[in-house]
Amino acid sequence: MKKKVLVITGGHPFETDPFFEMFDSFENVDWFHEKHPEAEDFLNPEKCQDIDAIIFYDIPGVELRRNSEPPVICSDPTPEYKKNFEDLLESGQGLVFLHHAIAGWPTWERYADVIGGRFHYQPGSLHGTEFPDSGYRFDADQKIQVVDASHPICNGVPESFSITDEAYLCPIFEESVTPILRSSFNFEDSSNFYSASLAMQGEMNSNKSWTHPKGSSLVAWVRWEKSSPIAYIQLGDGPSAYVDSNFRKLISNAIDWVSSEEARDY
Repeated sequence: MKKKVLVITGGHPFETDPFFEMFDSFENVDWFHEKHPEAEDFLNPEKCQDIDAIIFYDIPGVELRRNSEPPVICSDPTPEYKKNFEDLLESGQGLVFLHHAIAGWPTWERYADVIGGRFHYQPGSLHGTEFPDSGYRFDADQKIQVVDASHPICNGVPESFSITDEAYLCPIFEESVTPILRSSFNFEDSSNFYSASLAMQGEMNSNKSWTHPKGSSLVAWVRWEKSSPIAYIQLGDGPSAYVDSNFRKLISNAIDWVSSEEARDY
């Protein structure tokens, strides 16, 4: 039987046709799409009771306005949204977060805890620590290493593979996640990255007067929150990743894993 999958987007531009074609290619998936803000009304246990997995490729709570003032506007989720999201976690809903979804709801620290980290478009506080805006690097040549070949998300994925994709330098809570993939890219030297805040102000690919603490090489992990199995995969910036066979395998496997009884009964 095919997995019923909800794909959520909104808040960040992407090339829609190549992205959705990736889901069309999955023989094990019957998917449908919701976009913010309408998607927020859909995220509750009642409406998701027959959904096997939710894919988040969105940035809720953030309005990106490049070259405008202010360039980033953040908003809080409503109390109703927070309750519904907690109820989803209690219900054991399988969740898969992709790429820029790690930047969602920057004013709601709980969301970062659920995902396992946060990308900051502007400086912000997280777990009592003040962080600068996060770093990005488009078209980074990376060798991806499988950390746990026995994990179901890695089924059929080679122990290492190469990909050219965007890399992030941002806080990741390594102590609260189970590692799946690491990247060979240098995440310790912030000069390898560019400032997200400067990019939103119109200075693309600039790290002028910007530094960031050393980062983590983790680019995929799993964790559990309440009863929900959760996977995050940092890869997936654009069409070159969407057509990559290893990336597609990881997404397909992640859908299968978060919707499995094994993951939900962990």
